[in-house]
Parts: sequence; structure tokens; C-alpha cells
Amino acid sequence: MRRRSFLKSAAALGGLLASGQRGLALPAPQENQPSAAQDSTGGAGKFIDITASSGVRFVARASHTAKKYLPETMGSGVALFDYDNDGRLDIFFVNGAPLSDPTPPGTIPKKTGPEFWNRLYHQNPDGTFEDVTEKAGLQGVGYDMGVAVGDYDNDGYQDLYVTGLGGNRLYHNNGDGTFTDVTEPSGTGGGGWSTSAVWVDLDNDGLLDLVVLRYLKWDFSDIWCGEHRPGYRAYCHPNLFPRIEPLVYHNEGNGRFTEIAAKIGMKAGKGLGVSLADYDRDGHIDFFVSNDSMPEFLYHNNGNGTFTEDGLLSGVAVNGMGSTFAGMGTDFQDYNNDGWPDLIVTDLAMQKYTLYENNRDGTFNDATSLSGIGETSLLHSGWGVCFLDYDNDGLKDLIIVQGHVIDNIHLQFPDLHYQEPMMLLHNIGSGKFVEVSQASGEVFHQRWAGRGLARGDIDNDGRIDVVVTTNDGPAYIVRNVTPTDNHWITLLLVGHKSNRDAIGAVVKLTTAAGPQWWIVSTGGSYCSSSDKRAHFGLGAESEAVSIEIQWPSGIHQVLHHVKSNQILRIDEPVEA
Repeated sequence: MRRRSFLKSAAALGGLLASGQRGLALPAPQENQPSAAQDSTGGAGKFIDITASSGVRFVARASHTAKKYLPETMGSGVALFDYDNDGRLDIFFVNGAPLSDPTPPGTIPKKTGPEFWNRLYHQNPDGTFEDVTEKAGLQGVGYDMGVAVGDYDNDGYQDLYVTGLGGNRLYHNNGDGTFTDVTEPSGTGGGGWSTSAVWVDLDNDGLLDLVVLRYLKWDFSDIWCGEHRPGYRAYCHPNLFPRIEPLVYHNEGNGRFTEIAAKIGMKAGKGLGVSLADYDRDGHIDFFVSNDSMPEFLYHNNGNGTFTEDGLLSGVAVNGMGSTFAGMGTDFQDYNNDGWPDLIVTDLAMQKYTLYENNRDGTFNDATSLSGIGETSLLHSGWGVCFLDYDNDGLKDLIIVQGHVIDNIHLQFPDLHYQEPMMLLHNIGSGKFVEVSQASGEVFHQRWAGRGLARGDIDNDGRIDVVVTTNDGPAYIVRNVTPTDNHWITLLLVGHKSNRDAIGAVVKLTTAAGPQWWIVSTGGSYCSSSDKRAHFGLGAESEAVSIEIQWPSGIHQVLHHVKSNQILRIDEPVEA
């Protein structure tokens, strides 16, 4: 969130841009970089809202009050994962809890009924979903915010970690459709206000550890923000609250975890989003933290169990103008196919979503303006964000869910909106993106107070779909039905010496048109968790000439001449 003084100074500029033409002229086509004119879809995708026919009836309950407590407007997230290993993605939604008006300071909200339950939906063979929350034992306890998916005990079934206000919950997947709350014996309960979390093997011992962000120090004190007249009270700026340290849990291998954040070099921040990648390709996984209205953090893995926060030295602590911003969602993938992972960070209107291009020397360049993302995003507020190749042309595009944090922002700034449509940005090569939202389906004309976003191929047709959550509103299942003749391949990596989910593995896929890379992760976006499978669009190519996998264990694996249009399981080789 930005101060009102900044918004006032930028409002006039916002008004001019709102009436102007958005987008970017297409550059000349480059070798192996198809332009929108070359693409069989013309650049636009086609996505449809299938919520009504899906069987999903989830509505998030944020419990808005007249006091405008900050937690009311921040959540919540969603996970796409296959909890029963039937080959079909299932959906887990995070939900809030009731708040009294006023809520006494020091309160830890608790769920009181089914309308506040977290929800697990199992996908049936016909593509519809069934609510199995009670059977699974995943109703939840508190005012929850985020979810992280990972198989922490390498038993072949993915487990759930749910974050929230006043404490978090670890649910062990029993492999029979049920989950057991193992928070207390595992030592992962934490405290404070936790937001996004991610499973990652920080020390390459084959066991997933857990990084948990916390937003700020919160106790429900009654602080008035905004103007003292009816309808103008506003949610407070995070600068009014102290920053707080994250939690990092090391997996000891016996169902127990040890909290090690301070020991390994973590700093206090105001964390909302976390994404991971080996950004300097030294063989050790690093991670990025998007902070709200303070410098962003980039944690470099020193290879000895400790991390150095290198945000400022690497060039990602602030934007290209040297300004902090309201960092919220993030993703960490290689969008320009040069083999080096790049960063996207969403924020609030008048700040521009920030794209950091990897310079291949441990530093990043702010490519926001040159990419076209700056002009396109100026009047928008983004939360969940994912790289995905929606048209399978071999270039990673961007999808973003949007909505301002302040529900009455329009009263002072008519060009800004609390509810906004999703944004779809098409990667046309040469480092450029163009917005194709309005031409990509009626679902991009709907306005939501968007928050969480998870990606995954829900119907296994080779096109990446998304699930969206909204603040105090319904969830949406959005199917990708983009018409294209482009080929694809999806890889399900199974670790043996590495962690079973292969989180942190780097996949290089090469076709006759050139190489692409993907970092395996379930994290990123905002308070959400995505399908762990690695998806590649192959364009007109009918096979991958080679697939190279650098496993977290250090094992290097190569496959040759892999046919397209299939979901392929690849097991990590067991070396003698």
C-alpha cells in the first residue's frame, strides 16, 4: 500500500493514462521468438469460467467490519494438487473466521461453523468436483490465509501447511483420503500473522524444509485511518505496524521440525509472497520475498546451511527508480529462454508490476518499462501471479489476479478500483509482453477483488488452467480452451535421492526451435500453491530433442527424443 500523498501526486497522470491507449507495438520477429502475428491464436487466448458446472461452491469469508482491520482485506489463497494420486488435480481453499466488531486486542479468531471452513474438493473422473472436507478432516481452526503443498516425509502423498492469524497448521496426508493434524508433534505451529509459505529443500538432504512468511505485528488495536467522515475510513498503511521475522522450519526426518530462521540469516520484513529459484546457477536453491512498502529480499544460498540477503546488491530490493513498493505476489521463472530465472512482482496501482530480468552475473535489471508491463499495469493492483505458457508457443506468458486493497479507493481516486478483471499478458518474444485480456474471453471482463491464484492443467488436455480466490467472495475455476495446434509436454518428476516432489529441480527442454527451462516448485503467486508438474509448450515441434534434469541431489539426467502431447513421469535415477 502506498501513502495517500503518493496517490494524490500520481492521480492526474493516472487519469491521463486511463483515457489513453494501452499496450505496446509489436517488435519485428526474432529467430525462434514467434510474434503475435506468427502465433496460431493471434496472441489472444480463450479462457472460460466453468465454476457453475464444476460443482465448486466455495465462498471466502473475510468478516469485514466497520473497524477495517487489515486482515479482512488480505486473504486468502488456494492450492491445486493431486492429494490421492489418481492423476487428477484437486483443489484446496483457505478461509477466514468470524471477527467481532470491535474485536478485542489480542484476540486469536477461531472458526465457528461450516461457512468458515477451509474446503477440499476432489476431482471426479467426469471433471466435476466433490466437497470432501469433512471426510478429509481439513475444516481448519483459525483465521487462515495461505497454503503450501509438499510431501515432507517422502511417502508419495502431498501434505498441506496452512498459515493464518495466531498460528499455523500442518496436515499429514494419510494416503487414504484423510489428513491428520500433526502441528503439535511436528513443532510447526508458529505464531503471529503468517501469509505465504513454500516447501523447499534448503540444504539438499532430500527432505523438504518450510519457509513461512509473516506480514507484520498485529493485535487488533483500534487505529483510525482515512478521513473522519462517513464512508471514508480506510485500511491502515503497513508502515503503522512493526515488521516481523519469518519462520523457517528444518525437517529433521522424523516428523519433527526445528525453527532456524535466525540461525540461517533471515531478516524481519513484511512478507506477502515467496518464490524460489537457483538464480545464479551455483547448484543451491535461493528464494525471493516480496515485502509490502519496504525493500524486497533476495536470499542467496551460501551452500553451508546459511543465507545472505542480497536484495540491494542484486538489484531487486527496489525498482529501477530506486523506490520501494507494495510487493505482494511473485513468481520466479525464465521468461526469455536464456537459462537464467527472472522475477515478476505485483503491487498496488500507480506503482507498476515489476519485472526483473536476470543479468546472468548475480544481478537483475528492471525490465518493467521495456517489456511493456509497466504501462499496462500502472492503474492496476495485482496479487496472485503466475508464469504459464497458455498457448503452448514455447514462451512463458503471465496471468495476474487483481483488485485494490482499499475497498473505497474510488471515493478519492476514480481511476482506481477495488474490484478488477484478471490480466493476461502474452509473451511475444524479445523481452516484450502485450495485454490480450479483453480478447481472451468473457471471464476477463468480470470484476473481482482477486487475491489467490494457482495454475495447473486441471483437465489434463495440455493447456494450463487457473483457480482464483477473491476477498470475501466466491472462487472461480477458469479453464483454458485456447484453440491452437501447438504441441506440449508435461513432466511429473519423482525424486528418490532428492525430495520426492523434486522441488528445486531445474528442467531444460530443447526442441529444434531452441531450449526452455523450468524450476520445479509448488510455491509462488500469493498465499497459494500450484501444480508441481513442469509444463512446456513446444510450438510446432512434435518432440523434445532432449530433456535434461538437474535434480536437487546433484544427479544430472538426460532423455532424448521425447514425443509431445503427453504427461510423462520421470523418476530420478538411483545411483549405485
